[in-house]
Amino acid sequence: MNCSADGNVKRAAQAERKITFSKERLRRRHRPRRVIILFVGEAPPASGRFFYQADSGLYRAIREAFVEAFPVLRESPFLASFRKMGCYLVDLCGSPVDRWNPGRREKARRDGETRLSNTLKQLRPEIVVTVVRSIADNVERSQGKARWSGLHIKLPYPGRWHHHRIVFVRALAPLLRKNCRRNITRIGVEHNEPPLSHRATGKVKPTP
Repeated sequence: MNCSADGNVKRAAQAERKITFSKERLRRRHRPRRVIILFVGEAPPASGRFFYQADSGLYRAIREAFVEAFPVLRESPFLASFRKMGCYLVDLCGSPVDRWNPGRREKARRDGETRLSNTLKQLRPEIVVTVVRSIADNVERSQGKARWSGLHIKLPYPGRWHHHRIVFVRALAPLLRKNCRRNITRIGVEHNEPPLSHRATGKVKPTP
């Protein structure tokens, strides 16, 4: 490899690390004080989309399930509501892996188990929801390393096939109704607090 190519590789790696750091910082801003439900994904997508940027297929599917369970959330800033209800999403792998070959991808998953185990030890959630069934074994090994015990729900990834999204929403919504109802009163819109879009302009949506 010549010096020019080597320099390009280094710059690309530095740029990737910077993006990863930025996304993790954004994720931490949304961490609740007490985690009730910990959602676990495989990794941030290589497309650049990200749950906590509110621009990914996973974001849309999870929001749909929450609105199905609690229609009042339709008019609420969702990521703020997600946090106030004690919900948090982390990834098994810290960097995108969806464009890697199967062997390299599986190694990244195994390497991510210690990372996830440490997260479980720190957060001690009541419930873990795996949003990609193919990483369920990795998540379970992480749970064992963390000596975590609780309800573990395994769902199909909702972003690729329409019927998976239907299954995802139908399975998740009842879980949310049962375990997050106690926190719904924390959501401002429940008390007629206007959404952020209205607060920014000083316009309050009239109460029907």
